[in-house]
Amino acid sequence: MTLLQKRRIITVNRSASIEMSHHNNNNNNNNEVPYTSVVDDETPSPKATDKIRKVSMLPLIFLIFYEVSGGPFGVEDSVNAAGPLLALLGFIIFPFVWSIPEALITAEMGTMFPENGGYVVWVSSALGPFWGFQQGWMKWLSGVIDNALYPVLFLDYLKSGVPALGSGLPRVAAILVLTLMLTYLNYRGLTIVGWAAVLMGVFSILPFAVMGLISIPQLEPSRWLVMDLGNVNWNLYLNTLFWNLNYWDSISTLAGEVENPNQTLPKALYYGVILVALSYIFPLLSGTGAIPLERELWTDGYFSDVAKALGGAWLRWWVQAAAATSNMGMFLAEMSSDSFQLLGMAERGMLPDFFAKRSRYGTPLLGILFSASGVVLLSWLSFQEIVAAENLLYCVGMILEFIAFVRMRMKHPAASRPYKIPIGTVGSILMCVPPTLLICAVVALSSLKVAAVSFVMLIIGFVMHPCLNHMDRKRWLKFSISSDLPDLQQETRECQETLIR
Repeated sequence: MTLLQKRRIITVNRSASIEMSHHNNNNNNNNEVPYTSVVDDETPSPKATDKIRKVSMLPLIFLIFYEVSGGPFGVEDSVNAAGPLLALLGFIIFPFVWSIPEALITAEMGTMFPENGGYVVWVSSALGPFWGFQQGWMKWLSGVIDNALYPVLFLDYLKSGVPALGSGLPRVAAILVLTLMLTYLNYRGLTIVGWAAVLMGVFSILPFAVMGLISIPQLEPSRWLVMDLGNVNWNLYLNTLFWNLNYWDSISTLAGEVENPNQTLPKALYYGVILVALSYIFPLLSGTGAIPLERELWTDGYFSDVAKALGGAWLRWWVQAAAATSNMGMFLAEMSSDSFQLLGMAERGMLPDFFAKRSRYGTPLLGILFSASGVVLLSWLSFQEIVAAENLLYCVGMILEFIAFVRMRMKHPAASRPYKIPIGTVGSILMCVPPTLLICAVVALSSLKVAAVSFVMLIIGFVMHPCLNHMDRKRWLKFSISSDLPDLQQETRECQETLIR
């Protein structure tokens, strides 16, 4: 045994064990169990996926780009809600308050637990399987709600050119066809999705680079300074910022599919933060600085009108095509994250075994079908309703992630972390304070309707966990931990025996 292996052996409380199966509790009656972190690059990949190509750096960056952003489509409401100055300041300051802390936590925890359960594994290891399941339920639900946005945004951008897509049967048919096409592409493999994201990302960003160059002679910096604090829709403003700059942790549910995640994941998150921030700030500078302000017109889809005013009909069509492409990219990335999360939960015994079944392309077939069904059922909601509902559920999940991150730092400081944020325990707590305050503001500004729907969803999660436990005890469904994942308790026992000898 190497010195590095010896240093990884630590002891933790039973509730913090990564052993999340709820049907193996009778194996050990002691108050404490051994624990070792899942961090080794040399951990064998699951047998079922040995022949499946892993996701490399560039596709991972663009998968992160589409998990979080996809371009400036959807940021228009920030100008409508608060005017140019607050919109610009929001997208400059907000990344430091929210995006960077979330990305750093994802890099540390994602490399500590490089498997497809992602944040579900983090919370389960720190707070126990009950809260891990709640995390998985809330995050999956918020992800599916989020994915229901993209057909809506896609059609909102196209309806100005094709009015028939604005309502009625043509709109419903378009949503169904789009969902089926993108679901099939997801089924064909994550590597295909990753490289498709690269091509879509380049195509989506290019028209805004052109628009920025065209706008330079018409820029009037004084337009960026317009602000009216007496006429700010804070609820819409914060929800728009929050929705456009969150979901950095979603990539963690794909960690098991990433090539050398301990090195690749932190670097991809670093480049992803830069790419996302620039993709918002420069189009807003061009749009608000080059044309006279009419706040009421700044709603989702308005960048196509800005493009027409600056460059003509050809640029408008390019932006609309980029918007459509971007929404396809976001749909693909989000569905990949949601479906692999279900697979990861099943591999850890938190969901029935059939969720862990992979297609011949290595993709989680049932997870993809469940996620696609949720998208179709929720696509009738309006853009603002979808954003508000998924933001509130996401907030609750993020609170659990912050608690798990701090708890792991406090209780298990010696656990190996391939990437570690260079701050101590106190710094970890302080880093989580600003985003937590922001979460409180988003929750406080939520409408009663959104709060009621979100509360019902939380109660459903509280009921589902004991019901699944009951099904497991009665053997109505099969639950098991994948043999391809490390048995952490067994590994630690072997290490201890070697040390004793």
